Amino acid sequence: MKKPLAYRMRPKNIDEVVGQRHLVGPNKIIRRMVEAKMLSSMILYGPPGTGKTSIASAISGSTKSAFRQLNAATDTKKDLQIVVEEAKFSGQVVLLLDEIHRLDKPKQDFLLPHLESGLVILIGATTENPYISISPAIRSRTQIFEVKPLSIDDMVIAIKRAMTDEVNGLGTMAVEMDDNALLHFARSSMGDLRGSLNALELAALSTPANEDGVVMISLEVAEECLQRKALVHDKNGDAHYDVISAFQKSIRGSDVDASLHYLGRLLEAGELIVVCRRLLVIAYEDISFGNPAAAARTVSAVQAAEKLGLPEGRIPLAHAVIDLALSPKSNSPIEAIDAAMGDIQEGNAGEVPAHLKDSHYKGAEALGRGVSYKFPHAYEGHWVAQQYLPDSIKNAHYFKPVLTGKYEQALAGQLEKLTKGK
Repeated sequence: MKKPLAYRMRPKNIDEVVGQRHLVGPNKIIRRMVEAKMLSSMILYGPPGTGKTSIASAISGSTKSAFRQLNAATDTKKDLQIVVEEAKFSGQVVLLLDEIHRLDKPKQDFLLPHLESGLVILIGATTENPYISISPAIRSRTQIFEVKPLSIDDMVIAIKRAMTDEVNGLGTMAVEMDDNALLHFARSSMGDLRGSLNALELAALSTPANEDGVVMISLEVAEECLQRKALVHDKNGDAHYDVISAFQKSIRGSDVDASLHYLGRLLEAGELIVVCRRLLVIAYEDISFGNPAAAARTVSAVQAAEKLGLPEGRIPLAHAVIDLALSPKSNSPIEAIDAAMGDIQEGNAGEVPAHLKDSHYKGAEALGRGVSYKFPHAYEGHWVAQQYLPDSIKNAHYFKPVLTGKYEQALAGQLEKLTKGK
């Protein structure tokens, strides 16, 4: 029986791993382990289809180690014993143990001494937070690495590789795919490469060839095979970005119904990562000091949604969208930092005043560094008037409060008090 495309396209060595550059990129930890041939047991945690099994397979292939795969929930202690016996015969086995958070105590107790001796290099895979779901005994014998959802660019690379690979992919078939379909395969699975590759194979095998004998995978075919409608209906993906733009502008404009509508469109298209990133931007760009607590709550909602995935993740995201849409708005921080950076880009920087310069070295006093600095904590109210900006821009004012919320009103009052004090 032929294995699924996602299985066949698993990387054979560390150089074939797509994404996860923070782990397998040049001079990164897992690559260093492989290149030094100094493997240690580890736990890889992250969303489904993001490369946990691929990394384990690549480690095995790069080090020429025997590789076995078991499931902590369904395979028995006897299965583990067989792997250990094989390791004793071959010298070492890399064991990928899926769903390691479900490893029961008898299996764990059997495995621990073999991890200690290095006979078994355990690569545990889990979608659960290992600091919460995995026993301390296993955690103390492993290194923990987070595997992150693949970017759209990474997904495109992997899909194109599967289309052209003549040994394990679809390279021997006459298959062509339009740009919109490619983008949909890359975007709609939320960084789950396994789901995209298996849907791609379904599309290639179930679509009739045209008169020239070529299987043409259109956007409509991609939607059918992924069972997700696409937001993108043009070559450059303008509609996709139009919806994201409308999402932010609706929240900024305090239209809660429109905000929820565009949230729904993005989630229906599987754009969980896009929504999470955009909400974090909105929280600090458009609401900010208008309601700082809502910005903090948005961070928590995004973290919850990322852990839950879809469909459950829609609940904390809706919470955040309603909260942000109905909050007082302020963009004073982004205006302030842009104004400050604008001065710098135009060359209006100037020299740091002498009394603010570093004085923690011998000879600093002779150079006048930090000599006349006034330590604010030594004064009443922990404040004293002194110049901090360079002489050339000493009268510059960047932060201009927006009085839409009580918090920023309080900041404005404090700023006015300090300004009068100067």
